[in-house]
Amino acid sequence: MTMVCHRPEGLEQLEAQTNFTKRELQVLYRGFKNVRPTGPLKAPECPSGMVNEETFKQIYAQFFPHGDASTYAHYLFHAFDTTQTGSVKFEDFVTALSILLRGTVHEKLRWTFNLYDINKDGYINKEEMMDIVKAIYDMMGKYTYPVLKEDTPRQHVDVFFQKMDKNKDGIVTLDEFLESCQEDDNIMRSLQLFQNVM
Repeated sequence: MTMVCHRPEGLEQLEAQTNFTKRELQVLYRGFKNVRPTGPLKAPECPSGMVNEETFKQIYAQFFPHGDASTYAHYLFHAFDTTQTGSVKFEDFVTALSILLRGTVHEKLRWTFNLYDINKDGYINKEEMMDIVKAIYDMMGKYTYPVLKEDTPRQHVDVFFQKMDKNKDGIVTLDEFLESCQEDDNIMRSLQLFQNVM
């Protein structure tokens, strides 16, 4: 069985498409291609330059050891896997990272909307938002939940829809999402936190 190694697009092209310098891209690629699953899985002899969902989940779980990050990592993986191939190439990863770390407010909000729009129909409904909120609570661990575990995610979803569903039709469109987020000082401050990470 042979493993196909994925070679990313030229650094010059990625530099033009992202908000990273050539040097930053080299450092990011070095780290990305050396990603290995943890645990009993054997690391491949030749790094493929691609990450599948299971490996992505294992890596993401390391950042949240007190909770179950698998469901949120699943949603996040599918937001990174823009071509729906079942694997995240370096180009997918670095493009999303560029948006999340150094993109405009509008780009960051569009990316977040895409994450929340699980079925990719162009709207966020209450079920999708409930799935995301529960996944976040599970990821953060048991100490995140109050005594009545089911109340808080539902309350968050209700507050979300009160703020964002401007025309009260039970769904949140991209325009409603963008407008509501830009009106919310807390959301805007949280987006700025990641501005100068690298």
